[in-house]
Amino acid sequence: MPDEPLDGDADVVAGREPPSRRQPLDRARIVAAAISFIDEFGLPGLSMRRLGAMLGVEAMSLYRYVPGRENLLDAVVGSILDEMAVDEEVLDSPHHGWQDFLQRLAHGVRRVALAHPRAFPLVASRPTEAPWLRPPLRSLDTVESFLHGLVQEGFTDDAAVAAYRAFTSFLLGHLLLEVSTYGADVGPLDVIDDSEPRNERPLDHPTVERLSAALGEDHAAAEFEEALEDLLDRVALMQSESGPGGVASPDPA
Repeated sequence: MPDEPLDGDADVVAGREPPSRRQPLDRARIVAAAISFIDEFGLPGLSMRRLGAMLGVEAMSLYRYVPGRENLLDAVVGSILDEMAVDEEVLDSPHHGWQDFLQRLAHGVRRVALAHPRAFPLVASRPTEAPWLRPPLRSLDTVESFLHGLVQEGFTDDAAVAAYRAFTSFLLGHLLLEVSTYGADVGPLDVIDDSEPRNERPLDHPTVERLSAALGEDHAAAEFEEALEDLLDRVALMQSESGPGGVASPDPA
């Protein structure tokens, strides 16, 4: 954890400039420092006092730019999502077909999750811009591009919404499990610390014991690709069932 905050009042009394003058603050710098703190120490330890210490100022100096911890966490989520918005591999529309469009988007979200595994659970837990948005695609701009892009590709409205629901469920479930292996606090998704000595007593489940080594192997990248391919196959089925030209097929008589 960072050291205790500096005493700005003592600096002034001693004739020195307070830390906030030596290093001017702004909201972007504070948010970036919060992300760095979470990346290194984890979310539970973040406080305005500790963040102030990291920036070399007193906690009171932060409130001019962020009203409180809740506002700061919302800003952290926004900044993380902004990283995906500037990812050159993520497209704003399906220039090369909807499969390529969704694959690029999925990998863009995963890159953000792997860049900030301890902060990524905030994307799932913080309030969204609208109550019907589903994390991790929680930006209205991103969801607009997603739905509009699929409709452009011939999806009906219903098929595009169904694809959005399936896509977000896949991403959130997979990525929360993946970041939990990097020490992210994801609530009930607790991860066993492999560094702890194992209890070598034979299990009551012989098949699990026999396959325990294989179960402990890390195949996250391959599993992500396989699950993504399965999802795209499901979305393709949704599109085909919507009928030619995106018009829903009539129910058989």
